[in-house]
Amino acid sequence: MRRAWQFFTHLSMSSLTRRIIFLNVAGLVVMVIGILYLSQFRAGLIDARIQSLMIQGEIIANAVAASGTTDPDGATIDPQRLLELQLGETYDPSEAGASGLDFPIHPVRVARILQGLVSPTNTRARIYERDGTFILDSLALYDVLRFDLPPPESSQPNYIERRLMALRRWLTRGDLPTYRELGQANGKAYEEVAIALTGIKSSMVRINERAEVIVSVAVPITRFRVVRGALMLSTQGAEIDDMVTAERLAVLRVFLVAAAVMIVLSFLLAGTIAGPMRRLAESAEIVRRRIKSRVEIPDFTQRRDEIGHLSGSLRDMTNALYSRIEAIESFAADVAHELKNPLTSLRSAVETMPLAKTDESRGRLLAVIQHDVKRLDRLISDISDASRLEAEMQRQEASPVDLIKLLTAVTSVANEVPRDDGVKVTLNFEGGNAQSFIVPGHDSRLGQVITNLIDNARSFSPHGGTVRLTCRRLKNEVEILVDDDGPGVAPDALEKIFERFYTDRPEQGFGQNSGLGLSISKQIIEAHAGRMWAENRMSVGTPDEPSTVLGARFIVRLPAT
Repeated sequence: MRRAWQFFTHLSMSSLTRRIIFLNVAGLVVMVIGILYLSQFRAGLIDARIQSLMIQGEIIANAVAASGTTDPDGATIDPQRLLELQLGETYDPSEAGASGLDFPIHPVRVARILQGLVSPTNTRARIYERDGTFILDSLALYDVLRFDLPPPESSQPNYIERRLMALRRWLTRGDLPTYRELGQANGKAYEEVAIALTGIKSSMVRINERAEVIVSVAVPITRFRVVRGALMLSTQGAEIDDMVTAERLAVLRVFLVAAAVMIVLSFLLAGTIAGPMRRLAESAEIVRRRIKSRVEIPDFTQRRDEIGHLSGSLRDMTNALYSRIEAIESFAADVAHELKNPLTSLRSAVETMPLAKTDESRGRLLAVIQHDVKRLDRLISDISDASRLEAEMQRQEASPVDLIKLLTAVTSVANEVPRDDGVKVTLNFEGGNAQSFIVPGHDSRLGQVITNLIDNARSFSPHGGTVRLTCRRLKNEVEILVDDDGPGVAPDALEKIFERFYTDRPEQGFGQNSGLGLSISKQIIEAHAGRMWAENRMSVGTPDEPSTVLGARFIVRLPAT
């Protein structure tokens, strides 16, 4: 979990990542909010319409019960007498001038009531007897309501309209039942009417074949606590859908504005990404073709995002590539120059050999030829080692190297191999414990560096002298010192001695060394992210006796683990 959180924090801190996430999430949030808003608005409209129809239905049902029901003989009914009936008593209709408690709903009177109450509301009303028989439909009041019929050519929807209606019905229907027009059939086929005839108000939400929401309520018509019928009120066609469509259009306008803003932001984002990436790609292509001698990669390192990091990495890679190309060209030139000298000497000796008249002359020429052949062999071996060094270092994985074991082994080998110079090698460790002298790298190559430095120090040490090898732990580095008691290094040659094919050994004769040992050693140390340099050890001077050179010192510093 900790690593996952660190990875997420690392990504979220990126400016480019924040911009991409913000744009994507912002568009998603706008879309989700719009969908939720429309769904709640539609449900709210349906609930509000149901409540409105319920109140309207109760008003109309009470009006119908009060004025739209009467006895068959037109007798007057005394409601107070009905309320005063005692338990076991009966009401005599003949005494009151009525023929029982059967008060039928009068269509003419109901029509007048509907004409005044239903017409202004644009609501459809239907009235049914208590057995479900159809009595009246407000759509039949032609003198009250007028409807504009659609043109004949559009009365039947075409194929595209039918497909659009099917899609709309699939998107909006959900679990709503289908509304079917029953005409003058028994009203109990409507579930809400059947419930209302039992004395309970009811409502239903359906969807018709045109994918329009129909909201209907049924209210019982009661008089003197007896259900005389049911009033069914329903919305007209796409009343609710038109409201939802209007809101959808409003949301669509907001969406178009948001989309325009998002497109502008996307163009700005593309400009901050695509433009620099295109310039980097073009520069990299020019570097690959090497149309120019040296191509500068565009510098975007001032940006604090991935583009800036990529630009910096490409610039570093290109500089390293050019440096390597220049190093290869320089190395090839140096190799050609160094090989040319012994080859020229060989050619001269071979051409002179037929002209030699004495055995002594021929012997000297053969010695020259042998010397040049050995020099060529040394050069070729050292050149081969130097040329494959970098590739070998890149192929191998670095591993922890214990310098205590490595230096001890190198020192033991240097002392055990018999030499005529009588020079001994000593080893000393200063500071830290056994774990303080571990560095990442390649043990074989580091051993090669120490061996080169020891051999170089022994070659300049006097007979019977000592080469001192010291290893000590610094703060974040491990330092290796190789000291000798020789004549030291000329001040102007402290840097030159690390150049390829440079050698300054007049007492050993020309051509005895290839001049690649120190160059290869420094190359190995730099490949380990370390440093290597040379200096002279000086004695403490006085006004009467100036400082003198005590010997040379080679210093190697490697990063510690």
